[in-house]
Amino acid sequence: MTQAAGFYNTLLLGDDPALVIECLNGYRLKEKIPANVGDFTLPLGVPEILRPGQDLTIVTYGSMCRIVMEAARYLADLGIDCEVIDVQTLLPFDLGQSIALSLQKTNRVIFADEDVPGGTTAYMMQQVLEGQNAWRFLDSTPRTLSAQAHRPAYGSDGDYFSKPNVENVVEMAYGLMHEADPGQFPALYV
Repeated sequence: MTQAAGFYNTLLLGDDPALVIECLNGYRLKEKIPANVGDFTLPLGVPEILRPGQDLTIVTYGSMCRIVMEAARYLADLGIDCEVIDVQTLLPFDLGQSIALSLQKTNRVIFADEDVPGGTTAYMMQQVLEGQNAWRFLDSTPRTLSAQAHRPAYGSDGDYFSKPNVENVVEMAYGLMHEADPGQFPALYV
């Protein structure tokens, strides 16, 4: 929610209409409120690299950042070094093409969010692969991880079965690395 405050401050300095989507799960988190919460700003169109990595890039935003970061810790234990990128804003989207630079290094990508299939994951993939011409850096098929194609049930158990979770991220990332190097990453299921 501190990030949201920074974006609100940035947007209030401009004259353009804007929309900030706040994560409902963010209201449950405890954060230290900075002394300059009403003053600091964040740049639009500049993704944040939450975790540098060499093997695989995972592009996400919002509530999925915590889920992907937890999955990245599990994947590190399995020998997979994930770069995790929080896009921060969708419009404008990655003005400096930092995601394409990441793909140039890792050659593999997963786009993850809790939107419906074909929603924001498809938008992010299109912006990176077509808009940034990053398809040329890929050695593996790009993947998307989104919510299920049904209305989510209420409650936290509904979220678990409707939205992507840590296990989904780990399974997809490991599967991608298994395809690339089955000798180093043997099949998890036989």
